[in-house]
Amino acid sequence: MDAKQTIQSGKAILGIEFGSTRIKAVLIDADNNPIAQGSHTWENQLVDGLWTYSTEAIWYGLQDCYADLRANVLKQYEVEIETLAAIGFSAMMHGYMPFKGNDILVPFRTWRNTNTGPAAAELSKLFNYNIPLRWSISHLYQAILNNEEHVKDIEFLTTLAGYVHWQVTGQKVLGVGDASGMIPVDPNTKTYDAAMVEKFDKLIAPKGFGWKLLDILPKSLNAGENAGFLTPEGALKLDVSGHLKPGIPVCPPEGDAGTGMVATNAVRQRTGNVSAGTSSFSMIVLEKELSKPYEMLDMVTTPDGSLVAMVHCNNCTSDINAWVKLFKEYQELLGLEVDTYSLYSNLFNIALKGDADCGGVISYNYISGEPVTGLMDGRPLFVRSANDKFNLANFMRAHLYGAIGVLKLGNDILFNEEHVKVDRIMGHGGYFTTPVVGQRMLAAALNTPISVMETAGEGGAWGIALLAAYVVNNDKKLSLADYLDQVVFAGNTGTEVAPDPADVDGFNRYIENYKAALPIEEAAVKYKKQD
Repeated sequence: MDAKQTIQSGKAILGIEFGSTRIKAVLIDADNNPIAQGSHTWENQLVDGLWTYSTEAIWYGLQDCYADLRANVLKQYEVEIETLAAIGFSAMMHGYMPFKGNDILVPFRTWRNTNTGPAAAELSKLFNYNIPLRWSISHLYQAILNNEEHVKDIEFLTTLAGYVHWQVTGQKVLGVGDASGMIPVDPNTKTYDAAMVEKFDKLIAPKGFGWKLLDILPKSLNAGENAGFLTPEGALKLDVSGHLKPGIPVCPPEGDAGTGMVATNAVRQRTGNVSAGTSSFSMIVLEKELSKPYEMLDMVTTPDGSLVAMVHCNNCTSDINAWVKLFKEYQELLGLEVDTYSLYSNLFNIALKGDADCGGVISYNYISGEPVTGLMDGRPLFVRSANDKFNLANFMRAHLYGAIGVLKLGNDILFNEEHVKVDRIMGHGGYFTTPVVGQRMLAAALNTPISVMETAGEGGAWGIALLAAYVVNNDKKLSLADYLDQVVFAGNTGTEVAPDPADVDGFNRYIENYKAALPIEEAAVKYKKQD
C-alpha cells in the first residue's frame, strides 16, 4: 500500500527522539521507509549552575513536534493520523529525574552536567567499574553527598525517555540500553548488576532512606518486548488535537546511543558506529569484556543487551558551527548572497587540501567540559605558533580533527591496548553531511574504514521507530541483529571510505601535538571569566 493508505489503515509506526537541540518525529511505513517527519527546536537552560530542560519545555516540545508531523501528513497526504501500529520514544541518555508521585523533585539534570566528580570517582572505586559523571547513579549519589533534602522523598528515578514513556503509558520501564546508563547492566541477565546494586545499598544504608535502589529504578526490558500501550491520557499528552486514539503498543524507551546503533545497523558484535553532531560518541559492540576498567571508556549495552564500549565526548561540531557563522557574517559584510549548505561544503572540502598534520595548528572544541581529558569546564581555543603553516585549509582541517580528537584518544585504548576487532564502523550525524570529508577524517583518526548510509541521516527518531517496528512486525522471531540485517537494511552496507596511510600518520602527529598542548587548554579553563 502507498503512504496515504498506510496512514489511513493505522499501519504506520512513529518514532520520536528528544535530542539536545531538536525533538524529531519520524513516521515509517511497513517497509521501514520514512514517509513523514516533524520537529521542534529547543535549548537547555543553565539554572542554579546546572543544565536543565523544564518539564513544561519537554511537553510543549513533544506536542509541538507531533503537531508539526500531523500538519506535514495533512499537507502531503490529506489524511489525519487516527491510530498507529506502534510508537517508540527515545532521548539523550543519562541524567537525573527523581520523582515523588508525578512531581519532579528537582529540575532535570542533563548529561551535560559535570558536577558529579566526587560521586563518580567513589562509585568507580567501589564497583571497580568506570562510572561516568553523567550517569544517573552518579547524579543520585552526588545528591546524597551534598545532603540534598529531596533524596529521602524519591519514589522513582528515570531518564528523559523513561519519563515520557511512563507518562503516556503508565509503565515505569526502560530499554536495557538506556538502563545501562543509569547503573551498569549485567549482559548475562540483561538487568541491573546485582552485585553493584547490593554494594550501593550497603553504602547508603547509614542514611536511613525509606527506599533501596531497585525500589526506585525502572524495570529493564529487552528490545522486542512490549512495554505497554498508549493510555487515553497519554494520547492527549501527545496529540492535543484529540485525533490520536489510545491502545497503541509502545516499545521499550531507549537512549540516543541505542537508537544510533539501530539506525546504523551496528548492534551485532564486532560492529560499531560513531555519532558526530553537537556531541560525539563511538559505540563498539564487544565480543568479550575488557581486561580492566578505563576512565575514558563507558560500558553500556545494545538495545538487546550486548556489551558495548562507549567513548562519549561532550563536544563535537559546535565550535565548527561558530566559525562557519563567522565566515557567513564576513560574506554578508561583503554583500554576498550566502547559502549555508554551500558554505559548509566549501569549507569542509578545502580541509582536504590541508597538510595531513594540519601544519602544526591545533583546535580545542571545548564549548563545555570534557571529562575524557579531565576538564570540568570548557573554553574553545585555536592554538598556533609563529612557525606553523597557518592557512585556510589547515585551519579547517584542524577544526575537523579537533572535533574528533577526544574520540580518538578513547578509541586508541580499545584498538591499541585491548586489541578489539571490528568488521565495520558506521558514521552518522552532521559531521558527515558533506560527502567523503568527515568519513576521511574519522578513517584517519581510527585507522579503520568508515561507512555512511543515506538512511543514517534519519538518525535516532528513525532508530526508535525501527525498534517499535521490531515489537509488532517481527513475525519470524528474529534476533535484533538478524532483523536489521535481513528486514530493514537487506544488504545495504553504505558507502565506505578506507583510511589513507598519509592521513593516518598525519592525524597521529596532530594528536601528539594535541596532547602535549593540553596544559594550554587547562590554563584557559582555569582563568576563564566566570559567567
